[in-house]
Amino acid sequence: MGPANRPLDLDWLEDFLALAESGNFSRAAQARNIAQPAFSRHIKSLEEWVGVDLFDRGSHPVTLTEAGKRFQPAIEDTLERLLESRQKARAAHEQANASLRFAATHALSLTFFPDWLSKIEAQLHIGSIEMISDSFQACEEQMLQRKVQFLLCHGHADVHTRLDEAQCQFAIVGEDMLVPVSAPSAAGDEARYRIDAVNTETLPVLAYSRQSGLGQIMRGIMGAKLEREPFNTVFTADHAVLLKTMVLEGRGIAWLPMSLIRDELGLGRLVAAGDANWQIPLEVRLCRHASTLSSLAESLWLVVRSKAK
Repeated sequence: MGPANRPLDLDWLEDFLALAESGNFSRAAQARNIAQPAFSRHIKSLEEWVGVDLFDRGSHPVTLTEAGKRFQPAIEDTLERLLESRQKARAAHEQANASLRFAATHALSLTFFPDWLSKIEAQLHIGSIEMISDSFQACEEQMLQRKVQFLLCHGHADVHTRLDEAQCQFAIVGEDMLVPVSAPSAAGDEARYRIDAVNTETLPVLAYSRQSGLGQIMRGIMGAKLEREPFNTVFTADHAVLLKTMVLEGRGIAWLPMSLIRDELGLGRLVAAGDANWQIPLEVRLCRHASTLSSLAESLWLVVRSKAK
C-alpha cells in the first residue's frame, strides 16, 4: 500500500494544526499531550499521505510551506465539519432515545390508540411520539426494518405472520371482534344482505386486500368456509375504514372490527349480517423486537406487560 493509499489518522490533522500554530515541535507535542518523537512521526506520516512537505523545518520557528498553506484551510474546515456532524449525530441519538416510534394499522390508530395511550401516560411520562398509520404489511415492514419500536395491530392465535418468524414479542393489550355487517334494508329492521337468509342469489362481499392484516386473518380462519358459501367479492381494499364507508352505502357485506362500528350498530346505521358463527375474535397486540430498546421504550414495555391480558 503506497503512502497516498494508507488510512488517514484524524490525530495527524490535529497535530498539523498544533504545529502550524506554535511553530515548534516540542511545544506542539506538549499541547497535544504526546511524546515529541511520536508527534514528529505523525507529521511525517501526514506529509507522506499528502505527498509533499507541509512544513519548512529549516526556518525558526517552523513555518508552513506553500503546500502547507493551501492545506491548512481544508483541514480546519474538515475538522470543524466533523465536530458539527458529531454534535448533530449525538443530538439525533438523544432525541431518538427520548421519543417513541409506533406503527399502527389504520383502524386501530383511529379507534384504539388514543384511549390506550392516555391510560399508559397516566403511569408513565412519554413525551414525543412518532406515529405511522398504514396497512398491516407496510407497518410490518417498518417493524422488521427497525424503523419503529412498536407495532399496534390485530392478531389471531391461529394466524402467523413474518413477525413470528422474526421472533418479535407481543403483549395482548385489548380485544376486538370481526363482525359481518350490512346496511339496513329499506324497512330498516333487518340487514339488506344477510348470510344465513334463504337466498338463491350470491351475496356481494367487500373484502380486505392481501396487504391487510385483517385480510390475512379472514383468509386464515374463514377462507375455506367463504369459498363454500354463495359469496361474490365485488370490492377489495387495504383499510377497514374504506370498507365501512362502502358498507354504509349499501354495496354489500364486510367483516369489520367491532371497535370501528360500535356506534353505527347502536344507531342502526349498520346491522349484523350473520350470527355469532360468522364472527372472528381478535387480539389487539403491541409488538416489539426481542433486542433491547431505549430506556424509555423498555419502561413503556414494562407498563404494558403489567396491564397485558
